[in-house]
Amino acid sequence: MSEITLPSVTTATGDLWVFGYGSLMWRPGFDFEERVPARLVGEHRALCVYSFVHRGTPEKPGLVLGLDRGGACRGIAFRVAEKNRTGVVAYLRAREQVTSVYREVMRSVWLENDARQRVSALAYVVDRGHVQYAGRLSLAEQHRHVVQGHGQSGANRDYVTATVKAIEAEGFRDAQLHQLATMLHGDAHSLHPPAPDDRESR
Repeated sequence: MSEITLPSVTTATGDLWVFGYGSLMWRPGFDFEERVPARLVGEHRALCVYSFVHRGTPEKPGLVLGLDRGGACRGIAFRVAEKNRTGVVAYLRAREQVTSVYREVMRSVWLENDARQRVSALAYVVDRGHVQYAGRLSLAEQHRHVVQGHGQSGANRDYVTATVKAIEAEGFRDAQLHQLATMLHGDAHSLHPPAPDDRESR
């Protein structure tokens, strides 16, 4: 795995590929020329980052996704035109690096298109030494944080639900995220029990 730190990302020439595996899949927030399903090997998607800003607070942290060591991750690779490279990197830093919980690196990703080519893409990998690194939490712990989490970008449960929908739209599943989404869906139903059937009240 290659790892290139900045400023090389902004000084390099040519188009820039960006790998999205969480909210970038459903809300990239920048202009791109191409959007291609892709696979990154060596790290996996995990709810391993305590959110103090976007989906929680330091007092009541939420949980957001990071790329953590081992395995592989399916996501989306976005191709950004060279003329927009500097602006997009600046936007991503402002969005992803509010508390510097991620390491900004270049990773090899395999595009799932007809050419099946390998490209180098900008990716945000969790910093395991950061105070917001949550590590491997149980499903019950994840659920507790997601239910309580609410930050500048809204409710944590909405983040999880939107990511699961984006993953399903690409035709695959993330077992743990889907399990968590099912639990959250059950919570919503338990808060709003169905109305009694009219026939039963007659």
